[in-house]
Amino acid sequence: MELKNWLNSINFTKEDLSEHIKSYSPFIINRCLSGHIDCIMYSNEMNMNSHLSNKMQYDFYINSIRKRSRFSPWVYKEKIKEIEYVQKYYGYSYEKAYQSLKILTRKQVEFIKKSFETGGTK
Repeated sequence: MELKNWLNSINFTKEDLSEHIKSYSPFIINRCLSGHIDCIMYSNEMNMNSHLSNKMQYDFYINSIRKRSRFSPWVYKEKIKEIEYVQKYYGYSYEKAYQSLKILTRKQVEFIKKSFETGGTK
């Protein structure tokens, strides 16, 4: 069973898909539903009760969320070009490099970028 079938069942059709519960992915469903203002609290509740079985989580959603057509694009992390340079230069993880970029000045970031230039022609 595909993700769109689960989401359509929960959001719009209210068709019971319990016979295919093995393909239900609670984390992905929670993430998709958390993108809607009227589903955030339901999604949070399921995150706090992740110990519940997939069937119980699915039943909670299908019986709690109002029937409505919902669509939201998948949320991606913002890509920052300079973060790779800071990671290599200092040997930091992504999170540490991200925090460091908030502190570093533009001039310092340019110096870090230039330190990785090897010269020559392209």
